[in-house]
Amino acid sequence: MGTAPGPEGAGSLQKDSKVAVVKVQAVGAAPRQVTMKGLYFQQSSTSEEITFVFQERENLPVTEDNYVKLQVKACALSQINTKLLTEMKMEKDFFPVGREVAGIVLDVGSKVSFFQPGDEVAGILPLDSEDPGLCEAVRVHEHYLVHKPEKVTWTEAAGTIRDGVRAYTALHYLSHLSPGKSVLIMDGASALGTIAIQLAHHRGAKVISTACSLEDKQCLERCKPSIARVIDVSNGKAQVAESCLEETGGLGVDIVLDAGVRLYSKDDEPAVKLQLLPHKHDIITLLGVGGHWVTTEENLQLDPPDSHCLFLKGATVAFLNDEVWNLSNVQQGKYLCILKDVMEKLSTGVFRPQLDEPIPLYEAKVTMEVVQKNQGRKKQVVQF
Repeated sequence: MGTAPGPEGAGSLQKDSKVAVVKVQAVGAAPRQVTMKGLYFQQSSTSEEITFVFQERENLPVTEDNYVKLQVKACALSQINTKLLTEMKMEKDFFPVGREVAGIVLDVGSKVSFFQPGDEVAGILPLDSEDPGLCEAVRVHEHYLVHKPEKVTWTEAAGTIRDGVRAYTALHYLSHLSPGKSVLIMDGASALGTIAIQLAHHRGAKVISTACSLEDKQCLERCKPSIARVIDVSNGKAQVAESCLEETGGLGVDIVLDAGVRLYSKDDEPAVKLQLLPHKHDIITLLGVGGHWVTTEENLQLDPPDSHCLFLKGATVAFLNDEVWNLSNVQQGKYLCILKDVMEKLSTGVFRPQLDEPIPLYEAKVTMEVVQKNQGRKKQVVQF
């Protein structure tokens, strides 16, 4: 019969294996003790409404093969596309929340070749991850992580990586951005818009943007390098197509990255959407010859006259779905290159994200409810 470990042995166990003592700590009443709770969401069976809940985590399994055990230092919050999860047959009773993470490598599997314990890394957890990023520790395949430069903070890394991927996908892979091109970035003061403007400027493009409020307009007008024209759409009276054609001498813009579009007539659209978003006909009108329209509107509908107008201009329409990198193993090499470049541009100051003040984990549930309703402007990041 073995004897129970003394105080010294117990302290060693707590130091070497934080996960192993989590259940004991969770039972106690001391609120300051570390717990292994993670944030999950549960979707109602009768509606699209989702509920966020903290759940006790099971101990992480032994790190094997190409997997890395990561101590999470920061996790950014983004809207959850529940429709996509349903279409991908990924429905669960409780689905993990938080995918954009930055942290320190605690342990690596026997086949891991890019990382070792102590490395500082950042990445995006895959759609089918069993672990929530909003937790103290996660297990993730090494192919979803890249090294974090020393100059980049935890919150900057987690708060920029996904919008960086989206901006790269839109401007580099879908529209072939190059120096001298004219680019219209809708809602330029948003988290994605900010990074997209900075990437376009870095590539030598002429940038036009729209502002949804006076505060956004002032923010965009302070941008360096300066934006060629800021179109204030907050009062619903701005003519986006006319402004873009005027700015380009009637030639139209080469690239459009929208933030949603109106598909129908004024009588069939909600008032808020009607006020801030351009009609699809406006986008087609302001496109130049050979232009590229990158849309975030997954249900975009084009009538035959719309298609004919695009045909006459030799223009293209592409859909921005950054999850495509997670859904295709063939593109893994390109995806890692994007992640590395996002970190490099953060380190050199090309990317300067608009982040809100970091929040603690216990506020993540309430903050995530706001993010899911798309009511926030700056990127929200949980710091551990």
